[in-house]
Parts: sequence; structure tokens; C-alpha cells
Amino acid sequence: MNRLNRITPPDRSAEKRAGEKWNSIAKPLHGLGLMEEQIIKIAGITGSESIVLDKRCAVIMCADNGIVCEGVTQSDSSVTAAAAKAIAEGTSSINCLARVFDADVFAVDMGMCSDVRCEKLISRRIADGTGNIAAGRAMSVSQVERALSAAMDIVRDLKGDGYKIIVSGEMGIGNTSTASAIASVLLDLPVQSVTGRGAGLDDEGLRRKCNAINRAIEINKPDRSEPLELLAKLGGYDIAGMTGLFLGGAVYRVPIVIDGFISAVSAALAVQLAPLAGEYILCSHVSKEPAGKMILDLMGLKPIITAEMHLGEGTGGIMLLPLLDGALSVYDNAHRFEDMNMERYVDFNC
Repeated sequence: MNRLNRITPPDRSAEKRAGEKWNSIAKPLHGLGLMEEQIIKIAGITGSESIVLDKRCAVIMCADNGIVCEGVTQSDSSVTAAAAKAIAEGTSSINCLARVFDADVFAVDMGMCSDVRCEKLISRRIADGTGNIAAGRAMSVSQVERALSAAMDIVRDLKGDGYKIIVSGEMGIGNTSTASAIASVLLDLPVQSVTGRGAGLDDEGLRRKCNAINRAIEINKPDRSEPLELLAKLGGYDIAGMTGLFLGGAVYRVPIVIDGFISAVSAALAVQLAPLAGEYILCSHVSKEPAGKMILDLMGLKPIITAEMHLGEGTGGIMLLPLLDGALSVYDNAHRFEDMNMERYVDFNC
């Protein structure tokens, strides 16, 4: 955790140069809206207005959550293992999208209950799943710190291998329950207002889910001002892993993309732990889950895509990559005012 002291603000001069480059293009000022802001943000993260995103990946954090025993999901924990194996072997939804968008996918076992026989699954397992938060804490603070450190190491190693941008993702049956529990505390809102149907609960299932989360908060008594304890009491190894990705992005100056609701909760925890981490996070879409937009608003982030997605696995996050590619094509190749012998527009909003 000492690495967090190394986080510094993004390079403001690089952001300024990127903004000036956008304004030199012969088009309406800020015509690409939030996409221009994303490119400027990446310039600040990397320290250069010359941006190349040719090597990119998604990191999918896989883990099991003890709250599943409370009947908060349609399926049991065996699905986590099956889905993680499919992601590692390249046959899941995220892999299909990644092939189209020229990205690699890495599946990481952060804390699954099952041993999966798959050479391509990266093992960073802290424990065989978490405790049932409706009956006690999920994990110890020490286990949380180990998960955060392991994830930061992954960012460090991927940057060393030449990756320029990382999409966060997760696979863990029951993790909309743990994420909703944390969201309720971070947002100081009733559980019922932040909790959705996940992969498709009926009304009775949703009632069980809300009741279990309410018990978890009552028993564990989490404090939003203590993010490590909050994560240890109500979270999961998948959420801890993604939180570590966001922290690692800030430490090693790599843009990390939020996927959906669970990923956004992880990002919010990272910002609680290290406020500057928010400046190294890119927002992709807003999840259909009830608290999806609320958590983004908490961090002051605006979604690029609004498509009611809630698949997980990093699928929404990876959708940002082709939009960034398109924006960079304009940024690097479109004609300039000088090329057209035209006067520049005056930016009255400066």
C-alpha cells in the first residue's frame, strides 16, 4: 500500500497541448464532446499529447461471494468457475468483442471456490471465496491489502509488456449483492434504492437479496470513511481486484476503463483510498443497475455510452475502445485550420 504515496497529478501541460491540438482541427470547437475530453485525459495520464493505444487488454477479476448461500442469485458458485474458464479459453462474450476490437483478455482467479483446470487462467487467489456478508465480514483487511497489491502488480507488469490501456471486468456470482451493499454505504442511501435484479431475479428473489444486504450492513456496521474496512466487511475479491487495478493505473500512469456497476463501485473505493486515482480512470458506459449512474455521479464521471448494458465481464468497458480509435483518427489525421487557410474559432468558454 506504500505505493499509493507515489501517485501524483496527471501532466497538465500534456493535457493543455492535447486541447490545443483538438482546437487546431477544422471543425466546431469541442465537436466530439466527451471523446475529446477522454483523449485529453489520456494525454495527462501518459504525459504526452502523442497518443497510441495499439496494445490494449481487458483484465477480468474472478471470485466467489459467500452471500450466494442466501438465495440472492439464480445460479450457484459453480457458474463462476465455468465462466472464468470460458473467458480464459477465449469463448465468452468479452472474448468475442475483444477479437473485433483487437484487444487481449486476461482472466484472473482472485478468490474462486473451485480449482479450474486451465493453463490460461492467471492465479492470484487470496482465498476460496469470501465469507457470507449477511452473517459476518467478507474477509480480513490483510486479505484486502494482498488483493489490492496483486492487482497493482498486474498493472505494473502489463505496462512493462507494452499495454497502453486496460479495461476492468469481473466474473463472480453474487457480486451485484456485494456491490450494492458497498454502494448503499458510499451513497448513504437505502439498500432498496440501489439494488437491482442482477442476472434476472424475480420479485421474491429481489426481496431476499435486499433483506440479505440489509442484514450485512446491520451486522458489519461499515463506515464509509474507512474504505479498507468497508471493502473487507462487504466486498469480494473480484471488487478488491478491480479496486487494485484502478489504484495501479494511478501509480503506474496507465488509463483504466470502468466497465459497469460493479467496476464503478470498485473505482469509487479506489478514489476513497487515493483521491487522485480518479484522474486516471476512464468512464465507458452507465449500467442498467439502479445505482449505476449514482456511483458515476459520486466520482464526477460522465458515461460515454448509454445502452442499458449489464452483462459484465468488461463487455461495456471494451466498447469504449473503438470510440477512442475513432476519436484518435480525427485527432491525428483531420485537416487543420492552417491547412484550409481558415481562421480558428475563438473558444469563449476558456
